[in-house]
Amino acid sequence: MMNSYIPIVVTIVIGLGFGMIMLKLSEWLGPRRPTREKLTTYESGMEPISSARDRHSIKFYLVAMLFILFDIEIVFMYPWAVSFQKLAVQGFVAMILFMVLLFAGFIYVLKKGALKWE
Repeated sequence: MMNSYIPIVVTIVIGLGFGMIMLKLSEWLGPRRPTREKLTTYESGMEPISSARDRHSIKFYLVAMLFILFDIEIVFMYPWAVSFQKLAVQGFVAMILFMVLLFAGFIYVLKKGALKWE
């Protein structure tokens, strides 16, 4: 029983080992030319103008959560598309219902003004 897990463990160990070796090689062999510009904080293409401890608008977090929510819902469509022919009419109706609910959620978010930046 445990013998069937040996290839998985070996693959994980080889993958982790390869990743660590490549990280160390790039650290040892890579060019090091630090400048003041390269060492500054960088966030979303904007220069930092205040402390990292400042409060952010709730809109920032709301947009991030909405992105994750809609992104995860879109991911559910991929397996459906792969097995579309096997699911027949029931699968089609279920996905249409899913898309309608997704679209209704999107319209609700738009009407609430959650995606408007002021």
